[in-house]
Amino acid sequence: MSNFFQELVDQTKEERSSLYSVPQIQDGIKGNITLETYIAYLTEAYHHVKHTTPLLMAVGSRIPFDKEWARNAIAEYIEEELGHQEWILNDIRNSGGDSGVVKNGKPKIATELMISYAYDSVMRKNPLSFFGMVFVLEGTSTQLATQGGQAIMSKLGLSKNCFSYLFSHGSLDIKHMEFFEKLMDKITDKKDQEDIIHMAKIMFRLFANVFRSIPHDKMTNPE
Repeated sequence: MSNFFQELVDQTKEERSSLYSVPQIQDGIKGNITLETYIAYLTEAYHHVKHTTPLLMAVGSRIPFDKEWARNAIAEYIEEELGHQEWILNDIRNSGGDSGVVKNGKPKIATELMISYAYDSVMRKNPLSFFGMVFVLEGTSTQLATQGGQAIMSKLGLSKNCFSYLFSHGSLDIKHMEFFEKLMDKITDKKDQEDIIHMAKIMFRLFANVFRSIPHDKMTNPE
């Protein structure tokens, strides 16, 4: 077993710090956002989460036969991720937003570019590089989802059924990250490792841009 997971953490420290410093994230953790900002966040989440399963399927179809263990892992991810975009639509509806408009609408350019880069990397470069995106998205939700969800729920006076996506991913992704850490330590090929680290570095930057694109004014009287 390698210690690749720790290397991935160490090599992406700067990019991870840059993501966490984005004002929309900082204020979201404290609950100092408006309802409009929360719904705008859910909207962009919908537009990238709906691509998770198609991307995973593309990855699984391109993994070489000598890395069958990785394809098996992708199959497990697919089973876990199916239908999560519907949770987001429910949260939007329960928060007073128009889920139909979101479902039939288009993402912001930053979200479109993040998804496009993911498809390009999987299709044109190395399918295993997708694990760099998994590291960014699941690692971020593990750190931020539950804490931010509780704070936003309290500050905005929303019910728990407006946070099924955030609350489920806060706890669910802790288990996912434990699985992910063991999986990464099975990756010993240097080229695969380099591609995963590269993807993670880029994804931290692109994901930060997604958050920056969300309209956001601080609460007028934050605690």
